[in-house]
Amino acid sequence: MRSRMPFSVQGVSQSMTYRVRSAEQRRAEIQANAIAMGIDDAFISKLVETFYRRVRQHAKLGPIFHDAVEDWDEHLPKMKDFWSSVATSSGRYSGKPVPVHQKLSGVSEHDFSEWLDLFEQTLHDIAPSPDIVPYFLDRAKRIAESLKLAMFSLPKLREGPGA
Repeated sequence: MRSRMPFSVQGVSQSMTYRVRSAEQRRAEIQANAIAMGIDDAFISKLVETFYRRVRQHAKLGPIFHDAVEDWDEHLPKMKDFWSSVATSSGRYSGKPVPVHQKLSGVSEHDFSEWLDLFEQTLHDIAPSPDIVPYFLDRAKRIAESLKLAMFSLPKLREGPGA
């Protein structure tokens, strides 16, 4: 359904067109766009497997993940469901990543930059189309910012000034 909504900017009258879509229509559009770029379960699986293999070998990130993840055979399928939900709106992941990350120790804000750099390099190395890199990277950056806010900024705000 298309609707027109009139609006005015400093005396200039214009009309803006917008589409009203159901959640299911939006999900179908996201999934179709992802498939058109080459994002499917096979790519997500390859991305997760490759990225977390690199994370485990990383000098700084490896020890953090080693301390946090007890069973990689259990963790990787969760990460595949997470990235499937993020990238294709599959709805397969229903966990709560913020509380899990808030429990981590030995993590600094800078570690998120390392994580993003490694994630971006993995995307450049394995993505079947160049469109995939910014598509995933934009989402990864938003996730990292959200986690950093929850882990480092919100606790300081709760403590109050001068804490």
